[in-house]
Amino acid sequence: MRVDKFIWAIRVLKTRSQASIHCKEGKVSVGQVRVKPSKILKVGDTVVVRKGAVYFSFKVLEFPKSRVGAALVQHYGENVTTQEEMEKFEKIKLAEKSQSRAPGRPTKRDRRDWEKAFYE
Repeated sequence: MRVDKFIWAIRVLKTRSQASIHCKEGKVSVGQVRVKPSKILKVGDTVVVRKGAVYFSFKVLEFPKSRVGAALVQHYGENVTTQEEMEKFEKIKLAEKSQSRAPGRPTKRDRRDWEKAFYE
């Protein structure tokens, strides 16, 4: 199975075109060698995908016929990402979550609530 199709099928990336672009940009490697999207995988290969600052590693167990549900991913690819990378991922998620966004333009409901509170 092609590497781009595999990382799409086991839900590492949302679309196959994203998987192909990741390969072309050098963000996917097999056996510490950057690969093209058409690289054929074998059972037992370890695929490393860089998403942002984190390197996720997956060991190929079997090849799915098509994209699989989230519950079935573990039958086809084993997540062998190091604990250090997972901690880095968690820190990034927490940092993104803690950043407060500007509330934006008030809605009609907000305006009505303010007017009700002001005039009562």
